[in-house]
Amino acid sequence: MTLDELRASLSLATPPPGCSAAVIALWHDAKGDWDAAHRVAQDISGADGAWIHAYLHRKEGDAGNAAYWYRQAGQPFALGSLDEEWARIAEALLSSP
Repeated sequence: MTLDELRASLSLATPPPGCSAAVIALWHDAKGDWDAAHRVAQDISGADGAWIHAYLHRKEGDAGNAAYWYRQAGQPFALGSLDEEWARIAEALLSSP
């Protein structure tokens, strides 16, 4: 799946089949359902889950909690727009094997 295909899938009622949990979390966030995105992200172990978790807490305005999750993800605290960060995370997830 490409980033454009992921964005196009936002018109659907449910995430596209075959997506990883990390991509599903981003899908829910892009649909405006922060709570669903957070629920999914909480169950993702490793750096990918931590990065999504960091982004979500940054989005909600909890910089302290976001900073913790960025450290867990091995990522710098994002300074760009939330849309730019969402796309950066999505591209990284979609390009990983």
